[in-house]
Amino acid sequence: MSRVECRHCRASQGEIVLDLGHQPPCDYFPPAGDALPDSVHPLRLWLCACCGLAQLAEDGTVPDEPRGVEPEALVAQARDAVAHVAGAGLLRPGASVVEYGSPHGGSWLDLLTEHGMRVASADELADVVLDCFGLMHAADQRTALAERVARLAPGGMLLLQYHSLAAIVAGAQWNAVRHGHFAYYSTPALLGMLDAVGLGATSAWRFDLYGGTVLVAAERGGRPNQLVQDLVAAEDAAGVRSPEQVARLQRDAADSAAAVHLFLLQAKAEGRTVLGYGAASRAVVVLNRAGIGPDLLPAVADASVAKHGRRIPGVGIPVVPPDQVLTDRPDLVLLFVPDLIDEVRRIMPSVEAHGGRWVVLDPIPRVLEVVA
Repeated sequence: MSRVECRHCRASQGEIVLDLGHQPPCDYFPPAGDALPDSVHPLRLWLCACCGLAQLAEDGTVPDEPRGVEPEALVAQARDAVAHVAGAGLLRPGASVVEYGSPHGGSWLDLLTEHGMRVASADELADVVLDCFGLMHAADQRTALAERVARLAPGGMLLLQYHSLAAIVAGAQWNAVRHGHFAYYSTPALLGMLDAVGLGATSAWRFDLYGGTVLVAAERGGRPNQLVQDLVAAEDAAGVRSPEQVARLQRDAADSAAAVHLFLLQAKAEGRTVLGYGAASRAVVVLNRAGIGPDLLPAVADASVAKHGRRIPGVGIPVVPPDQVLTDRPDLVLLFVPDLIDEVRRIMPSVEAHGGRWVVLDPIPRVLEVVA
C-alpha cells in the first residue's frame, strides 16, 4: 500500500497498530433488497511516531450516514459537561458561541443558551468554539483544527470533546475504529496538536461515556491546570504513544470477534432465538469481522427510522424497528452499544418480563441478570 502521511504533522514515521482487513463503509446501510457483495476498503489504524496521533492509514469511502437517534446517555453527558464548564466559571452570559457538530447529530447550543450565551453569526469570531466529536471526522486534521482556531475571538476558548484513545485501548474497544472516523486522540497527542496552532489546554474533564471521553478547554497561551497534568501523566503511563501498547487492539479484535461468533453459534445450537439491537457503525465492524450473517443473527433493531428497510453492509442482516423485538420476544437481545443499556431497559421492560435477557457486547458478549 502507499506511503502513510500523518493527517496532522505530515510525518511519515509510524506503525500500523490495528489492521481489520477490508471492511464495507460503516456509514452506508444499503436498501435491504440490494444484492451482496458490497464494496470493501482497507481499515487500518496507524500511530504517528512524531506527534502520537492515532489515525486511519487510508479511507477510500464517501460519507453517507443515515441520521441516528441521539442516545439518552449522550444527552445526559452533554448536560453534565456544560454544568462542569459553567461551574468552573468559563461560560459568560452574553458571550458568543459557534459549534462544529458531529454528523451523527446532537448539539450543545440549547444548553449553552440556557446559560445566557448566544449563537455567533456566520461571519463572526466567537468567544467559545465548541467541537463535540466533530474533529475526528476531518480527513485533514491540521487544516480542520486551524479552521476552528481561526473562528476564535481574542481571548476566546476552544472546547473540544473526544473519545479517549486511552479508553479505547484499556476497554478493548477495537470496534471504535471505523471508516469516516479519521483520528483517535490521546490527551498528550491532542495537546501537542493544540500547541502547534498556538493554543494551550487550561482544563480538562473526564466522563464515563463510551468508556471514557475527555473535554478539554484551551486558549491562546493557556497553561495546564492540575487536572490536565494528571490526565496526561495517566495516559502516558498507560502507553498511549507506544505502538506495542496500542497494538493490543489487534489481539482484542480477534478475541472479541471469535467470542461473538461462538456465542451466536451456541445460542442457535441450543434453540435460543437472538436479535441484535443498535445498528451503529461499531456493529458493522464487529459483524463483518466475525463473519456473522442472517443465519446467526436474523435482524438488528434500531430506533433510527432512516435505517429501517436497510441492511448491515457486508453481511446482509436487515435493520428493523424496535417493535420487532417486542413482537418476536427473542430469548436474547445482543446490544452492540453498551451505553444504551439503561435506556433500552427502561423503554422495553417486556424483554425481561417475557423471560428474555439483554446481552451487552463489552467487548465480548455478557448476559445481564434481570434487574430486580
